[in-house]
Amino acid sequence: MNNKIYLLLTVLALFASCKKALNTTTVIKSSKVLKSCSTMSCPDIDMEYFEVGGAEKATSAVNADIKNFVIQSLYIGEEEAGSNASTIEQAMEDFISMYRTHSAEFPDLSAEYFAEITVLPIYNSKDILSVSFRNYLYTGGAHGYGAVNYKNYHPKTGDALYYEDLFNDVDAFSKLAEAAFRTSYEIPKNGSINATGFWFEDDAFYLPETVGVSKEFIMLHYNQYEIAPYAAGPITVDIPISDVKDLLKIPVE
Repeated sequence: MNNKIYLLLTVLALFASCKKALNTTTVIKSSKVLKSCSTMSCPDIDMEYFEVGGAEKATSAVNADIKNFVIQSLYIGEEEAGSNASTIEQAMEDFISMYRTHSAEFPDLSAEYFAEITVLPIYNSKDILSVSFRNYLYTGGAHGYGAVNYKNYHPKTGDALYYEDLFNDVDAFSKLAEAAFRTSYEIPKNGSINATGFWFEDDAFYLPETVGVSKEFIMLHYNQYEIAPYAAGPITVDIPISDVKDLLKIPVE
């Protein structure tokens, strides 16, 4: 009898270990601590991101995505090429080196480059890890440019979760999201979705490529130039979880 109880407890423990949130550790880095910035002026680079521990497969996938995002965010060379830096520190040095090259080529360049990168877990449970990826760079010109994107992961496998993985009826969610969008931006229910100056292609509402999940909201974020001019800023809609409970495939609580 004792052996059976022990076996049952072991099985339950193994099951529980496979159904838990990932461990996260915050990492903060700045160009101020780089050796190359101790004797020469450097552009400001400030970043906050996190690393995960837990299930090996998920840990590898999520950490690789975060590392790649940070590295590519600091790349200011030819867009098609992408950064070949193997570490975040190397990517920081490359950004600084490019700034110094540009400063030497254009001595009248008065603007200081800077980069801000933030990668944060916005919801972390046994069913989903939702992550916000944000960057903002200034490399001269009238203004800088930044973007916010979300990515959702299965906490056991590290597989990406998309709209169809989150909602049992994506079309129904899209209709609900459009209604919320129209309300937020005072667009008449039966009027053109572009009536107030948006740029939806074919005058038809569509969801952004990525979606964020928090304890309180489903977060939709359109970056500048996606559906409106730069001056309009990011376009966001936060839909209360209570409004989509019946559509969600995963529990959010």
